[in-house]
Amino acid sequence: MKEHEIYPLLPIVKGDGLYLIDDQGNRYMDAVSSWWVNLFGHGRSEIKTAIQQQADQLEQVIFAGCSNIPAIELAEKLIQLTPKTLDRVFYADCGSAAVEVALKMSFQYWKNIGQPEKQRFIALENGYHGETMGALSVGDVALYKETYGPMLFETIMAPSPDCYYREEGESWYDYSLRQSDKMAELLEQHHHEVAAVILEPLVQCAGNMRMYHPIYLTRVRQLCDQYNVHLIFDEIAVGFGRTGTMFACEQADVVPDFMCVSKGITGGFLPLAAVVTHDSIYQAFYDDYATLKGFLHSHSYTGNALACAAGVATLDIFAKHNVLADNQILINKLSQVAERFKQHPNVGDVRQTGMILAIEMVKNKATKEAFDWRERRGIKVYQYALTQGALLRPLANVVYMMPPYVITEDEIERLAEIAWQGINLAADAD
Repeated sequence: MKEHEIYPLLPIVKGDGLYLIDDQGNRYMDAVSSWWVNLFGHGRSEIKTAIQQQADQLEQVIFAGCSNIPAIELAEKLIQLTPKTLDRVFYADCGSAAVEVALKMSFQYWKNIGQPEKQRFIALENGYHGETMGALSVGDVALYKETYGPMLFETIMAPSPDCYYREEGESWYDYSLRQSDKMAELLEQHHHEVAAVILEPLVQCAGNMRMYHPIYLTRVRQLCDQYNVHLIFDEIAVGFGRTGTMFACEQADVVPDFMCVSKGITGGFLPLAAVVTHDSIYQAFYDDYATLKGFLHSHSYTGNALACAAGVATLDIFAKHNVLADNQILINKLSQVAERFKQHPNVGDVRQTGMILAIEMVKNKATKEAFDWRERRGIKVYQYALTQGALLRPLANVVYMMPPYVITEDEIERLAEIAWQGINLAADAD
């Protein structure tokens, strides 16, 4: 918190499409979609109107023994939108909570069907799934693990398929496939005690936007089937079009046992999350009260009517407009501006998956030697971008763009120029 003496908070008072506006009237392009939640720009009228209309009817009702119309409508739309055979929805109120739900549901499923020995989880190195205790336990952020380690349960960590570390001349496909061999070894050794594998499909977002090939998802799905282990996909950041398809798993043509969604589900208006799963999972909990097989998880704001109304309106935008097709133009533009950065002497990698473009600053391009994290090079890019009217908030030394889908090609050009100049300043800083 002391850093706010050096880097004052931005007092944002209004949002307008791509732009955030502070109390002095300065406008900033929201290049990171306000932490990846904003899909269709700030103040999107359809979503705003849906919330206002719902507020006139019902704002909240207990979701135990009661339901509400927006929650039912949204569940039906999610079932239609998510991959086939995902046909049961459990609501939560944030991404971390959705991960907790999926972990607990998998754990209890095995207990309910008479295999209580399956209690452990396999996750990926460099992964991130949130900051509640279960989510932190299956994540791999060193600072969090070091700080909260004694509070967390032990997870089996598999090497990441992160293609930043592929050999010279090795393709994303070959490296990601090769890395799946390590997962195969772990499952062969531990499958009898493992409830589920959890991972972020295609992009490890908080893990410095590291990316990999869909073949890894294909292989892990095959392995989970082979060894009778659940597969949990954390699509919280990458769902709803961020990777170019509605959900990242579609690019591997695989279906997880549990899909966690949040962030963009309400277009960035209100907190909401959901876990979508198979009816076969649901049936393991469907029993008489005396069996005590019910799923033990509830939050006060589960299925909140206002948030679900925002979710319905968000999914309606996808249904009424050619969002994914229109985004392809923006994806191509991001690819175009990315080319310039590949030649920068302090850029070690440029990578893109759909609407996510990441540029990794390094001290030495040839060896990919990183800048010392204590030098805070990324913050220098952030500070410069603010002076140029852009909220471009790097992850350590990775400058990335994950903008709302209302951005224009000209605005992408402008962001790229700001990022280029910011990287120049950061790389040359003493």
